[in-house]
Amino acid sequence: METPDNATEAPAPTGIAAQDWSTASAEPQYRAAVVDLLGALAYGELAAFERLAEDAKLAPTLADKAELAKMASAEFHHFERLTDRLTEIDTEPTAAMEPFAKALDDFHRQTAPSDWLEGLVKAYVGDSIASDFYREVAARLDSDTRSLVLAVLDDTGHGNFAVEKVRAAIEADPRVGGRLALWARRLMGEALSQAQRVVADRDALSTMLVGGVADGFDLAEVGRMFSRITEAHTKRMAALGLAA
Repeated sequence: METPDNATEAPAPTGIAAQDWSTASAEPQYRAAVVDLLGALAYGELAAFERLAEDAKLAPTLADKAELAKMASAEFHHFERLTDRLTEIDTEPTAAMEPFAKALDDFHRQTAPSDWLEGLVKAYVGDSIASDFYREVAARLDSDTRSLVLAVLDDTGHGNFAVEKVRAAIEADPRVGGRLALWARRLMGEALSQAQRVVADRDALSTMLVGGVADGFDLAEVGRMFSRITEAHTKRMAALGLAA
C-alpha cells in the first residue's frame, strides 16, 4: 500500500507498547489481559473456520465453494498460530479460549444467516467489526504480541470476495439491497454488544481498555474507539452498495 504524500509518522510507542513480551509480562495483570485477548482471538478464528466451512455448503457454484474453503483454511492457520503462542507462554489454549466460547457461540446462533448472501455480509461486516476492535487494542500491546495479533487479523480475501458477490446480487435484483442493509445493521448492533459483554466479563481486559496496564486508554478514548469502529462500518456498507 502506498503512503500518501501528506502522511505523518506515527508517534513512537511508549510504555508497554514500547516493551517486548519478556519485559511487559512481568506485570501479572497485563499477562492475564494478553492471555484473555489471545484466547478470545483463537476461539474467534476457530469459529470463523467452522462458519466458512458451513457457508461453503451454500455456495451457488463450485468456484465459490473452493474460494470459501481456501478462506476457511487461512482462518484455521491463524487459529494454530494463536494456540501455538499460548502454549509458548505456558498457557493451555483450551483453558484460555473457554471463557469466550459461550458469548461467541451465542452471537453466531443469534445471527445465523438464512442464505448465501446473508452469510457473506455477516462474514464481511461482523468479522470486520471484530478485527477493528482488536486492532485498536493491539496499539497498546507489547511489540511481540502486537505483531502476532496484527498478523492474524490479515484479510483472508473474504472482504473483496463478499463485496464482489453482494454488489453483483444487488445489481441483478435491487430489492436484495434493502434486506441486506437491515441484516447488516442488526449485525452491527449485535457485534458491538457482544464485544462489550466479553470485555465487561473479564477484569484484565476491561482494565486494559480503560487505563491501568494499557497506556493511553481512558473512558473517553473508549468512546472514540467505538466511534472509529462505527465509521469504518459505514464505509464497508458503502463498499457493499448498502445504506448504513
